[in-house]
Amino acid sequence: MDYRIEKDTLGEIRVPADKIWGAQTQRSKENFQIGTEKMPVEIIRAFAILKKAAAITNNKLGKLSETKAKAIVSAADEIIAGKWDDEFPLVVWQTGSGTQSNMNVNEVIAHRANQLLEEQGSTERIHPNDDVNKSQSSNDTFPTALHVAAVEAVEDYLLPRLQLLKNTLKEKSESFKDIIKIGRTHLQDATPLTLGQEISGWHHMLVKSEKMIEVTTEFLKELAIGGTAVGTGINAHPKFGDMVAEEISTITGKTFTSSVNKFHALTSHDEIVTAHGAIKALAVDLMKIANDVRWLASGPRSGIGEITIPENEPGSSIMPGKVNPTQSEALTMVVTQVVGNDATIAFAASQGNFELNVFKPVIIYNFLQSVRLLADSMKSFNDNCAVGIEPNHEVLERNLENSLMLVTALNPYIGYENAAKIAKKAHKEGTTLKEAALALELLTEEKFEQYIDPKKMIHPNAE
Repeated sequence: MDYRIEKDTLGEIRVPADKIWGAQTQRSKENFQIGTEKMPVEIIRAFAILKKAAAITNNKLGKLSETKAKAIVSAADEIIAGKWDDEFPLVVWQTGSGTQSNMNVNEVIAHRANQLLEEQGSTERIHPNDDVNKSQSSNDTFPTALHVAAVEAVEDYLLPRLQLLKNTLKEKSESFKDIIKIGRTHLQDATPLTLGQEISGWHHMLVKSEKMIEVTTEFLKELAIGGTAVGTGINAHPKFGDMVAEEISTITGKTFTSSVNKFHALTSHDEIVTAHGAIKALAVDLMKIANDVRWLASGPRSGIGEITIPENEPGSSIMPGKVNPTQSEALTMVVTQVVGNDATIAFAASQGNFELNVFKPVIIYNFLQSVRLLADSMKSFNDNCAVGIEPNHEVLERNLENSLMLVTALNPYIGYENAAKIAKKAHKEGTTLKEAALALELLTEEKFEQYIDPKKMIHPNAE
């Protein structure tokens, strides 16, 4: 392989000739050969947005020439567009401040910007630290990129797919609003409700989760930029943080601000812990929904079988004709990963010692993985399962008629203990509630028919 020699403060190092990263990137690549988890591309693009905004701001403040600023902006735009994705090879398991990834971006931008300047015939040259990283430190740029990437991932990727599933469940709830079924609590028969009412509970889980995610994501729109090394803002103009936040807002179309307390912004990640907590709440709701779906669809002959779901692929390599609730299984596995990620994020965020938390890469890696997995699995579950949920009317009616808990409607007329006698007698003797009630002479057939009406039980307070 052909190499070129790059230099940094530690001396010379060989870099592959076909790569445009620099010495610090190469050192990290060689020193941290740990795992296969690469720094997420969302972070790289958020960094490029930040570097673009910083260059524009430094030019406005008279700290960077127009020529250099334009070259940096052009190089950053190419990174944002995904042109140089292969130039960001560093793993998550590096320095906890993310310094090497910050420098990876600085070096690639500087190299590419210098190529552009040479093509233009300019004699100016851009340095990764002195120009691309001007007025910045890894300590404030990484948490800034972390927040920008997190906000974009949530608002542009997670929430649209949440809304997709939410809308599907709303449509199913409305379509099935008149289908009466038996309810269940403690995995035992309970009083009736409609299939639409049952699904409305799932729908409202997503409504609430959506609101909580939206609220907590707002906290992520406060940025650390301007704090530089320890929060004091050394080597940065006093207006730099606010101006960069304004530029990032313009570039992304989202409203970001510079944190009012940079000491907090560098050492604490309570905002992302809170935001991921809301995402975890969504995940555990999805666990409940997916489990309910596969229970209700269980069978086809020896389970509950009150709904049917799409048959997407064979379910067994040995049992012919078997079909499994695979979308529920995939979604629930994702939930277990998200809950694990939440524990990792919480523990990592607790390690903010003195002026800096040094667990930033693992925090954003897990956050973005949770967002990506939940978004993808919700869309998959929606498209390949939820939209195809249909009632099994025969089973729904049979289970409703056979349930002993319809006896609950008799409580106001004959009392709890007498109603219990009817239920226990019917269950013991394998008879219907009506047969048991008449045998015990607790009420007439006419009164039984009047009181035991599932339609009245699903809206007990209706006039």
